[in-house]
Amino acid sequence: MILCIDVGNTNIKYGIFDGDRLAVSFRVATEMKRTSDQYGTALLDMLAVKGLRAQDIDGAIIASVVPSLNYTISHMCAGYLGVEPLMVGAGLKTEHNLRIDNAREMGADRIVNDVAAIRKYGAPVIVIDFGTATTFNAVNEQCEFIGGAIAPGIRSSMDSLVSGTARLPRVEIEIPKSVIGKNTTTNMQAGLVFGFAGLVDYIVKKMKREMKHPHIQVVATGGFSEIIASEISCIDHVDKLLTLQGLKYLYDLNSTEGKK
Repeated sequence: MILCIDVGNTNIKYGIFDGDRLAVSFRVATEMKRTSDQYGTALLDMLAVKGLRAQDIDGAIIASVVPSLNYTISHMCAGYLGVEPLMVGAGLKTEHNLRIDNAREMGADRIVNDVAAIRKYGAPVIVIDFGTATTFNAVNEQCEFIGGAIAPGIRSSMDSLVSGTARLPRVEIEIPKSVIGKNTTTNMQAGLVFGFAGLVDYIVKKMKREMKHPHIQVVATGGFSEIIASEISCIDHVDKLLTLQGLKYLYDLNSTEGKK
């Protein structure tokens, strides 16, 4: 079995693949001060809950946008699972060229999402990830990342709104019945959900125009992808497992151990 780890700013997502089948997935909160031992014991506990053992893991791969945790998570894999993980970054074969000013600025998660979207849906494609930030990736017919856009994430926008005001409460992010809210909660929900729906719709239209491909497929992933996709027609596919599946594909591409 192969362990795929997506280290994000808010959560760390784990996926365990048995061949090409995702057998188990779970997530924990990203905490900078945790040690490799703390992450390792938490992982073993979660494996036990799922009926698995450390010995069941044959290999691992990590995509991280939190550089300060790279050593911690890698050391955890070596110490608690007995495997040296692959790390998405320079030197890893991806079959995905980056036509941008500085390839080192490209987040590992965005690379992985592109690789998975190309493999599953073909190119050209626009990939949107609703995470801590909302990212838009534009991939051309040659499977090259030609650029994109980064906007605030939905939850981080709400956090900023709440922390910067005296009377606005934290609310559940869900679709209100009307864009004209009748109370503070529905006012905030309308602004967040419909506001981001409009943002996504506009950016996608502009990208399609600049790419000169009006019928390009749009794939969305991340926590709020389903909510936003339900409000606009420009998203063709919602794929919550995109990043984990991309990691598994890259593991197979770079390691013969991934063929077990």
